[in-house]
Parts: sequence; C-alpha cells; structure tokens
Amino acid sequence: MATTGTLRLGRISVSLAVFLGLLSALNYGHCDEQVPLILWTSEGISLPRQSPPTVGHIVEEQQLASYLENALDVGPRNVLLFLQDKMSVEDFTLYGGAFGNKQDSVFPNLEGALMSSSSSLVLPAVSRIASNAVIGQLQDQLETSPLYMDAETLSQLRLNASSPALLVFRLPYGIVADLMSAKEVLSGNDEVIGQVLSTMKAQSVPYTAIYTALRPSREAASLSMEAGLGGGRSLLQSRYRDRERERERQRRIKEKAGMYGPVEFKEGENTCILLWAQNLTVGILRRGQWETHDLTPATFGKDVSPKLHGSSCDKSNAKLVLNYEKVLGHSSFKLIFAMSQRHYKVSARRWFTLDAVELEYDGTKATFNGSRNIYAPAEFSYSCASVTSFNAPLLVPRSPGDPANQWRVSFGDFQIQGFNVTGSEFSYASDCAAFFSPGIWMGLLTSLLMVLVLTYGLHMIMQLHTMDRFDDPKGPAISVPQTE
Repeated sequence: MATTGTLRLGRISVSLAVFLGLLSALNYGHCDEQVPLILWTSEGISLPRQSPPTVGHIVEEQQLASYLENALDVGPRNVLLFLQDKMSVEDFTLYGGAFGNKQDSVFPNLEGALMSSSSSLVLPAVSRIASNAVIGQLQDQLETSPLYMDAETLSQLRLNASSPALLVFRLPYGIVADLMSAKEVLSGNDEVIGQVLSTMKAQSVPYTAIYTALRPSREAASLSMEAGLGGGRSLLQSRYRDRERERERQRRIKEKAGMYGPVEFKEGENTCILLWAQNLTVGILRRGQWETHDLTPATFGKDVSPKLHGSSCDKSNAKLVLNYEKVLGHSSFKLIFAMSQRHYKVSARRWFTLDAVELEYDGTKATFNGSRNIYAPAEFSYSCASVTSFNAPLLVPRSPGDPANQWRVSFGDFQIQGFNVTGSEFSYASDCAAFFSPGIWMGLLTSLLMVLVLTYGLHMIMQLHTMDRFDDPKGPAISVPQTE
C-alpha cells in the first residue's frame, strides 16, 4: 500500500497510520511545516493511478495542483473539501488504532469511506503553503466559487452531477491542554464527515472528497518512536502538556511586552480581513507645516475595539473601514483600505491588490492609489516594513488635484490580508522587500571585480615565456636574433 500511495480495502487504518508515522519520522526536520492530504471518490468511481511521491518528499504547490488536476479531469467535479484548522500525521498514529487498539480509533467514518472507495490517494507530507492554496487551486480548476457549508445545511442544497461545485467544510482543532481533548475534537470531526457523506449518498451525487488542514497540529518531537510501548502514550501526553505550558508562558511574555493582535473584520462568524501594523500615522499640511496624528493607540492594543462599521468583504472585493473621532481637528475621520482580487492568465493564479487607501473626513475624501506597488498572491498576506506616501512612496495620490496631496500616511511593519483568511492568523506573507537588496548588489559587484582582477592576473601569468635554449660552454655561443 505504501508503495502505491493508495489506501486499499481491509488494511486501511493500520497501514495508513504506520505509513504516515514512518514518513513523519523521515521528515523530522520539516514536520512543523507540512500536513497530510487524503483524497478519495464516491463508491463506484475510478481514477487513473497517480505516481506517489517518494518517501521523505514534501509535495509543493505546483505538484499538488498536478495531482488535483489529474483527479478532477476524469473524476466527479462535485468536490467536498474538509479543511481542518490543524492536523499532522501523528494524529493518525495516535488516534487511528495503529497499535492494536482498533476500538479506540476516532476515524471510523473516514476509514469506511476509504474502504468503499475504489480510488484514493494519500499525500503524507504537503507543504503548509500548498495546503493553504488548495481552495484557490480547486476554484481555478472547477471555475466556480467555494461554498462554505456545514453538515446540517447540506441537506437543503440540491447538487447536479453535471455542474461543478466546491463545498468547503471547516473543521476545528482547538489548542487543548491534554490529548483526550484533541481525541474528542477529532472524533467530532469524523462524525461531521460521516454526516456529509451520508447526505451525498442519499442524493445519489458522485463526489470527490479531500481531507487536509491549514497547518500542522504538533511538531515532530511530540511523536516518540516508543509510542507503541506500554508507557508511550503517557510520555507523549507529558511532552505535549509541557509544550503547551511553554506556549502559554511565551504568550504572557508577549502580552507584558505590549504585543497586540491584528484588527479582525468578520462576515458572520468567519474572519475575512486582517490588519496589523506597528504604527499608523497620518499627517496634514497646514500653514506650511506638517501636523501628524498617531492612530495606533485607537486601533490596536489590549481592550481596544476599533469601530469597523462600513466594512465589507466578498470573494472579489474587500473593504476595511476604521472609524475615528477628533483626528487633526476633524470630528469624524475614516481610514479605508480597499482591496480586490482576480485571476491573471499570465501567472496562472489569483492575485490581490490594495487598490486604494482613502482618508474620509467631514465629507471630503483623499485617495491614495496603491495597486501598482502593493499586491500579493490571493492566498497570501502582504507585509512591508514601511508603507508611506512620501519616502520611497508605495502610495501615491490618485490625481494632481486630489486632496491626498495635502496629506501624508505612514504605516510601519504593515501587514494586511483581505482574502482566504483562516482563523485569526495571517497566511504566509509576501514581503515587499526586493530580492536584490543594496547589500546583495554590493556583494555581487565586489565579487565580480575580484573575479576580473583574478582573471587578468591569470592571463598575464599564462603569457610568460621561459627559455627553451641554453648556452653550452663547450660549444659556440648562442646567437639570439633581435626579432625574438
């Protein structure tokens, strides 16, 4: 089974858990950046066999897109994406009944689905970046928008086998203090998977199902090779509690140091926009002098709740509105971030841009254009050490006559994400810093100069000629022509 990358009948739970556990040990150095991915189809649907990754290989974004494309080209285009907040291969070895305690398995519905499926694929090590891009890849291949569902509302939806659909089911995996709590959470997630699959079976709609996560649930060190011994579970439980206590200690240290979380805007119960900055400063030119105001204390910090009325988000556009009072003499003041995303054929992926930063005050609006300089892949966040409108500006006034010419904005350690937000954490950041920094250019030019000097020296040495004739004291003297 491990050599084919598929899960077969009868051996599914033990083989899956042991196989994933061994691969997690081989990928020890990268385990904190990878998650497993399991793909299967409904009963009676066969997919062509795909070459599995080699042992120890981490599937990156491009390779994952190839796997999904091959599966969806011939398989059902009604896709069920079970997206868990956290998951690692250790979850299968600890809770999948891999050590003879079959009755303790928390994945009976998942195992049953894989046993009844004639085509399934296991990718034990998918990079975190690739797993975060799954929704965007499926959206591009199916050419349809994702629908975020739950098991209860799925029965009210009528699907058509001829029309593609992307149904996303978010599954929790909370930070827990002991292993039994995590076991209960995973068991509840498996029940949700069972309910969804039962509903699809009742509607007789063929489907392709994918089970993966956004980030790993634990580090490689949390899984000991002694887990199969008598005291293995106690050892794992103790190490996990120690690590959670250390995380809590670090969290308290950050709180004492003045660290604060990002601004979150939620549409319903799901967060759709995140914003964080070390400082937010605006300034206006009055009587030849710049007057500035720091918006940071009113935006971030403990027990600070910024007013976000007027904000909105959907699959194509997002707008974050920060409302303030009494800023630089204006009774009402709004700082607005307008973003959009679309698919670009040249790069074959979706990108989002910060189209504009607007200052709205007492009925007047000043607009800075940022779409030329501030952009990132749609599944990433954007970050930059400095976003300003005056010093190496990334934001420029929309037109020469715009009121923005009388304003300055400056954002330090700026980070924003308006699409594909999961939970309360930013996705992988696309930084504004260029790859070739001044220091790198200086090093390259210095190295090139040294290579040129060395090449010239070697060339001069190679041009030296040694004597090929010598004077014999017993013979006539050597005559050397002047031309030689």
